[in-house]
Amino acid sequence: MYTKAPSSSLRLVLQEFVTHQAAGGVLLMAVTVAALWTANSSLAPQYFAALQSELLGLSVLHWVNDGLMAVFFLLVGLEIKREMVLGELKTWTDRALPGIAALGGMVVPALIYVAFNFSTPDTLRGWAIPSATDIAFALGVLALLGSRVPPSLKIFLTALAILDDLGAVLIIAVFYTSQLHAPYLLGAAAVLALLYVLNRAGVERLAVYLALGIALWVLVLKSGVHATLAGVALAMTLPIHTRGALGSTREAPLVRLEHGLQPWVAFLVVPIFGFANAGVSFKGITPSALMAAVPLGIALGLFVGKQVGIFVFAWGAIRSKIAVMPANATTTQLYGVALLCGIGFTMSLFIGLLAFQSSPALHDSVKLGVLCGSFLSAIAGALLLGIAKPAAEAGGQSG
Repeated sequence: MYTKAPSSSLRLVLQEFVTHQAAGGVLLMAVTVAALWTANSSLAPQYFAALQSELLGLSVLHWVNDGLMAVFFLLVGLEIKREMVLGELKTWTDRALPGIAALGGMVVPALIYVAFNFSTPDTLRGWAIPSATDIAFALGVLALLGSRVPPSLKIFLTALAILDDLGAVLIIAVFYTSQLHAPYLLGAAAVLALLYVLNRAGVERLAVYLALGIALWVLVLKSGVHATLAGVALAMTLPIHTRGALGSTREAPLVRLEHGLQPWVAFLVVPIFGFANAGVSFKGITPSALMAAVPLGIALGLFVGKQVGIFVFAWGAIRSKIAVMPANATTTQLYGVALLCGIGFTMSLFIGLLAFQSSPALHDSVKLGVLCGSFLSAIAGALLLGIAKPAAEAGGQSG
């Protein structure tokens, strides 16, 4: 019979996930500063040349964005499946508040970007850029605030960001897929079908799934669908239950892989992506450049759209009793977390690269908008949460 992975193992995975993401977020802040310094120092020519140098037929930047990020998306997929099946998003009641908030946090930023770029079809493609939240960066800021933020809000932020990631994956699949190549797409579908059969047959050897996952990545890369989605697809096929005697202490394959990937993604994959993509030269950039439609739409989408969309939708859900306020949290603290969700960074940069693949001249504009919006959101969110009174000091009010 199928048995769930032991609850203690799941708690360990969740605890390590939050710990790694928070510490990884702090590292990501340092890497971002390093990338900006390098791109504006005497090392800039070597930095940009190294990213464009070829390795096995692809540029280093291409390997980072299509290869390493497939591992990132594999972890995202594992997190989504675990939370939906066994974790904080297991029931519709659990999903209500973060789900409604995530929806608002995607729709409002996109509308703000569209408002600035509606008359320019070439830049309108970037509408999804400010819709993403960087979970590592946001949890990193929360980690710096320590016990001033109740655990329930950290769980809320994690659940919201995971649903946000799911929305970003769907957006990439539907709106940023290039011309499809049927033979490779059919091959990818066949591999996915085989993975599903292995799951249903009770195969639990990770090596088998990972070997087929590599084949899936190659086929998806050549099919026209973005290669990183192979990681999410592979994650969905991994067994989340063990097949064995009741009370078995053996961890499910999905839990084992997530447990193993977390430190590598938090401390290697995401920092490398950040260092490779956050570097933007400020040479020749004027205030008027920051006021252009693309960077302004992104920055305001992240800083204004995220906080408004998340807080208004969440507050509406709580007031209408569709959802409940996170335990021991105040309305001010909820608003502070909504502010932090404007840190788009990793996923926003990634979507920006996809949106403007054929317009490299816009890449710096995307980076400027993402950096400005994320920086403002991080500072404002940290300041508000830093001065917000805990629920006990606020008279026990959590609404």
